[in-house]
Amino acid sequence: MYFIVYGAIRLMGKREIGKLSMFDLVVSIMLAEIAAFVIEDTNKPLFHGIVPMLTVLVVQIIMAYLSLKSRKLRLMIDGKPTVLISKGTLHRDEMRKQRYNLDDLLLQLREQNIDSIGEVEFAILETTGKLTVFPKSHPSENGNNAGKDGATNSIQKARREKIDGFQNIKYEGLPLPLIMDGKVQDQNLELIQKTRFWLKNQIQGKGILDFKDVFICSIDHNGKIYVSLKDEK
Repeated sequence: MYFIVYGAIRLMGKREIGKLSMFDLVVSIMLAEIAAFVIEDTNKPLFHGIVPMLTVLVVQIIMAYLSLKSRKLRLMIDGKPTVLISKGTLHRDEMRKQRYNLDDLLLQLREQNIDSIGEVEFAILETTGKLTVFPKSHPSENGNNAGKDGATNSIQKARREKIDGFQNIKYEGLPLPLIMDGKVQDQNLELIQKTRFWLKNQIQGKGILDFKDVFICSIDHNGKIYVSLKDEK
């Protein structure tokens, strides 16, 4: 049973031994419970444990394959990340939805050497339960206050410059996915005040004709576009 469980975990992929999603956790618990039943009762034939374990394994592999093809299914199974802090503002409604209390938040912030919520630009609760934190960027401590203000203004001015001859990108924050698995993320386009026509021009400038050919396309706060194509079949 030890080798069977070991082999099952290997077949499910390396993701299983990292940060588990809820679905992965359920599968792992079920495999452990089935193995325990067979080990406790030596009178039961071994296949009474092998058959249900293989069934769970096949279901997990099928669901993992389908989730690779469908983002909607991934969101249904694993959920989606939740922004708990943005630009130093705590989103209590989101914390309440996730049943995430303030002590949990402060604990995970301290683990990343951050002692104040005001120092956080973004804090995102991932689907694995891990808190990803982006601290606020501070001006260099070298020089006087005028130098600091000048550096900050220069950065802000650079962010407001025109990109590729189009209107200003007003979004200043985390990198945003604009295309995922060949599907345009219209809500993110609205956030940066852009259209599908603008996005089409951006990918065509990189030699890509159709949205469906794009695996991931994202934009950062500087307006830089990143594009990765789907693997050719």
